[in-house]
Amino acid sequence: MDIRAFIEAALREDVGVGDYSTLASINPEATGKAVLKIKEEGILAGMQLAEQIFLFIEPKAIFTAYKKDGAQVKPGEIAFEVTAHIHTILKAERLALNCMQRMSGIATLTHQYVQKLKNYKTKILDTRKTTPLFRAFEKEAVHIGGGENHRMGLYDMIMLKDNHIDFCGGITAAIIKTNEYLRANNLDIKIEIETRDLADVREVLLVGNVHRIMLDNFSPEDTEKAVKLIDNQYETEASGGINMSNIERYAQAGVDYISVGAIIHHAVSMDLSLKAQLT
Repeated sequence: MDIRAFIEAALREDVGVGDYSTLASINPEATGKAVLKIKEEGILAGMQLAEQIFLFIEPKAIFTAYKKDGAQVKPGEIAFEVTAHIHTILKAERLALNCMQRMSGIATLTHQYVQKLKNYKTKILDTRKTTPLFRAFEKEAVHIGGGENHRMGLYDMIMLKDNHIDFCGGITAAIIKTNEYLRANNLDIKIEIETRDLADVREVLLVGNVHRIMLDNFSPEDTEKAVKLIDNQYETEASGGINMSNIERYAQAGVDYISVGAIIHHAVSMDLSLKAQLT
């Protein structure tokens, strides 16, 4: 992702033709210092992006980090301080906070899920249920929180979901056509296929030529049966209806991965604030 292009577009959205509040009240030559205060316990994320936002506006700004991405933080701690023209600090404030609050909320929730799985081989995955144009940062936050990233988009992994299968004419046809397409276009891309019941799993095993089998909306009991049927021939991923209260039961079933869209779209932003440090 072009981070500079993102920052430029985000500032254009927020600042528009001018930050009139600052232009009207602050001498453009005045310099100052501000600190980022932690107001909530959790996992910090977005530090590097925040630094890039300030330096994009003012390359000579001094950004001093006291915490790193992935740090466990608590109220009252300071994440960073920045010294720059006051116009820079006030222009960057909201964008830096929005990004860090969102990313820290995702990292914190991801960490909570990861802790649930610490005694199992199962890894937590994110999904494509992300904020448009902010996906790369949300997925970075998942990684910071200890999770793993699923595909970034539609281009880096094939996932044959229910609609693909139904429109194509069934599991067998979908797998065959996909493999033919990859060979014809000399593409080396992994294939994941969604299954809706144990009969689907059996059909996939007969056809083969996939890399991962998704067990979508399976009960924990059927997930365990499916894992035994698959018998390590392919990677397994449980998805659908999985939350903090039942995720351990799915891990006990032996799946390799559990994908949870909620670690991004249900995350609550962490409470942070940027405050002027007056001398």
